[in-house]
Amino acid sequence: MAEVLVLVDHVDGQVRKVTAELLTLARRLGTPSAVFVGSNVDAARPRLAQFGAEKVYVIDSAEVDGHPAPLAEAFAAVVEQASPAAVLLPSSGTNNEAAARLAVKTNSGLTTDAVNVEAGDGGAPVTTQSVFAGSWTLKAQATTPMSIITVKPNSATPQASQSQAAPVAVTVSVSDAAKSAQITDRKEKQKSGRPELSEARIVVSGGRGTNGDFSPVEAFADSLGAAVGASRAAVDAGWYPHTNQVGQTGKQVSPQLYVAAGISGAIQHRAGMQTSKTIVAVNKDEEAPIFELVDFGVVGDLFNVLPQATEAVAKAKN
Repeated sequence: MAEVLVLVDHVDGQVRKVTAELLTLARRLGTPSAVFVGSNVDAARPRLAQFGAEKVYVIDSAEVDGHPAPLAEAFAAVVEQASPAAVLLPSSGTNNEAAARLAVKTNSGLTTDAVNVEAGDGGAPVTTQSVFAGSWTLKAQATTPMSIITVKPNSATPQASQSQAAPVAVTVSVSDAAKSAQITDRKEKQKSGRPELSEARIVVSGGRGTNGDFSPVEAFADSLGAAVGASRAAVDAGWYPHTNQVGQTGKQVSPQLYVAAGISGAIQHRAGMQTSKTIVAVNKDEEAPIFELVDFGVVGDLFNVLPQATEAVAKAKN
């Protein structure tokens, strides 16, 4: 079977959950192989082997600094060496741009922000996307020999399949053109103790209805071990950081459970969360558009509803 390359999402060798999801999807298409960018591959190999990576192509180069252009050139070198049937990357701003550049370099079909990947006729990947702010579901199949696909987190349940994850060194030479734009500074994100928003299985978001007080939203999220999100209105008002914005111009999430508190449900917000598996809304306005989308709706003041829900969760845990 042909190889399927998966870009490893990691922090200092600690592999994130989305990589296990992509390796699971890759096994539907062929033989999974991981592509590791960085210097601490030994820390990552046991996790990669657990989820079926036969090989780990190692790109240990300071020139591949996380900018899309060098990453695309580095990936092109791996593609030339492995001749894969498909390339899967976790969906993000950087990876979507790198995927587009790689598609041009390799004359390959490109699909971004897929929510599912399956083998079609002849084994070629068939992708599923949620498009036009989630109002349509699109299935697509590239007509080129190789497909390049970025996949949203939480699109698959990781399934273990022990393999070897044998390291394979890759020599990369980054062009001057790719290095013309460089990352000049990085700042570590302040840790909140909560899951990463784009990877969380549960997300609790607050909107205009919080009036700037996110304490009941945060308390309920912490009781569930959830990430905290915010609508564009809340972010624009300065009530919550932009890094927590869920929506078309923020992060797109697809958790198992999404709770929208005090969010009316404008199309901008819906575009970022309506692929969630189960959606619950709390809003004082029974005519709020969000109620058209939800699995469960509560008409009420979030300042009354969320503390009761938090208390109920605490009692259930005890």
